[in-house]
Amino acid sequence: MAEIELYDVIKILHIAAVISWLAGLLYLPRIFVYHAQVTVNSESDKIFQTMERRLLRYIMNPAMILVFIFGFYLAWQIGFEFVWLHVKLTLVAILVFYHHLLSRWRRDFQKGQNKHSQKFYRIINELPTILMIAIIALVVLKPF
Repeated sequence: MAEIELYDVIKILHIAAVISWLAGLLYLPRIFVYHAQVTVNSESDKIFQTMERRLLRYIMNPAMILVFIFGFYLAWQIGFEFVWLHVKLTLVAILVFYHHLLSRWRRDFQKGQNKHSQKFYRIINELPTILMIAIIALVVLKPF
């Protein structure tokens, strides 16, 4: 059996962290779809707030941090001079901005000030999927 390199272990951890983060990025707006349909300060509202807070705080935020730690190590190992890597990092920056928006919208629900419809959350939920496909294509194909 071949010796396992540190680079490979970090790559495995990076992929696991990406999967966890993306699962949250896909699931949180889905929770918002249903949360947008309930009455403010109802029992359902409180349950959704708890679910959203825990998902963001205990899964999404730590996973995103790990993505950056492991990803930086991997990029450092291969060098930062590849154009495809810069495009990938730009798309990841958009995911970080999206993460920030989800966090802001969660706080709006917490304050009873949600401004968006369930349809909005259904549509916005497609963004991480599109970005994920583009990022995977860049990593696998390395087109430039």
